[in-house]
Amino acid sequence: MYRFKNIKSRVLKYFSLSLLVAALAIAPSPFNRSHDFPIAQTTAQAQTPLRPENNSTQFVIAQAPAAKPEPAAAEEKEELIDFFAMGMGALAGLVLFIYGVTRLSEGLEDMGTERMRGFLSKCTTNRFAGVVTGAIATTLLESSSVTIIMTIAMVSAGVLTFVQSLGVVLGANIGTAVGAQIISLDIEQYIPLLMFAGLLLLFLEKTKTWKNLGIVLLGFGLMFYGLEAIDEAMKPFRTYEPFIDLMETLGNNPILGAAVGALFTVIIQSSSATVAIVITLASSGLISLPAGVAIMLGAEVGTCADTLIATIGRGRPALRTGAFHFGFNLVSAILGIIFAPLLVQLVLSFSGGAGVGRQVANAQILFNGIGVLVMVIFLPAIAQILQRLIPDTGNDLKLKPETVQAAR
Repeated sequence: MYRFKNIKSRVLKYFSLSLLVAALAIAPSPFNRSHDFPIAQTTAQAQTPLRPENNSTQFVIAQAPAAKPEPAAAEEKEELIDFFAMGMGALAGLVLFIYGVTRLSEGLEDMGTERMRGFLSKCTTNRFAGVVTGAIATTLLESSSVTIIMTIAMVSAGVLTFVQSLGVVLGANIGTAVGAQIISLDIEQYIPLLMFAGLLLLFLEKTKTWKNLGIVLLGFGLMFYGLEAIDEAMKPFRTYEPFIDLMETLGNNPILGAAVGALFTVIIQSSSATVAIVITLASSGLISLPAGVAIMLGAEVGTCADTLIATIGRGRPALRTGAFHFGFNLVSAILGIIFAPLLVQLVLSFSGGAGVGRQVANAQILFNGIGVLVMVIFLPAIAQILQRLIPDTGNDLKLKPETVQAAR
């Protein structure tokens, strides 16, 4: 049985590495922005007259009337997009991005999961401290799902009480927004240096801590590289009318935009990844601020899927924590959809002259910040309501703090 698991692990590892190599081979170079797209080159070449070889040719060209292309033919040329090549480039970028996020999360978890458990158990003495603790933990772990799943496990193990966990859940939403701010920074030109440093640490260092740091740096670089590859592949959509109309529809219909964001987040199992892709596309002008806000609101709901799954088989206190996370994100997303135009106006006044990508990141931190500030006031009352709706049973396990490993 052990041998079978070992073979299976090797097969998965080699398969993921082969996907990574294939993605690197297919993906367009995101750090070389000097080239133009074939559509723009064709238009520019069509507008540039050829130099005449002699005077007679020049005279004939001057006398000849200019041929005007038919409108239908011109529109067909403008909409000529290689969807297969664009799809392959976007898919390769998505593979790189998800692989980078996975490696980044694995490295951070290996470096600090045990320390983070101790940090959570010691620094959640009250609801306000719990919010700060959850925000710090999520920022360091780069995943709200990891923080909340860890919190659910600790509640199930008896290390944290249900009331203590509520502040951590709220703080995790703040930490996710901080990660979005990092994604919106213009640091693409330094990414190869991070990847190279991570590669050196991974192969040259012998200690596990430094190797994990190398994995973190390499995963962080691959994450940005994947985002830029997606951005490069999607650029032909800037002038593609059906895509522009779709983005306008998502912006004008926040419910539809939120549904798209929730579905995509459930598929890739990461709201941070969804928001990161939205920020990248918005920075390139592919997604408007209203559409980006709508998708972001949906991602807040979609991220609850894995945390709800984490409550299966656990006691009532852990179930209450998962229910609180889902209820808070769902109610706040519904309110965000209702007041989406007001949120967009508030972000525009708050962001100044920032780009659309930064505006989407600001929208998330503003939305989550307001929600947490309002919710933390009513946290004791909400805790009592949930305890009445989901009461403890005699079958709930009362584990000691030192048995948290068994309840993971």
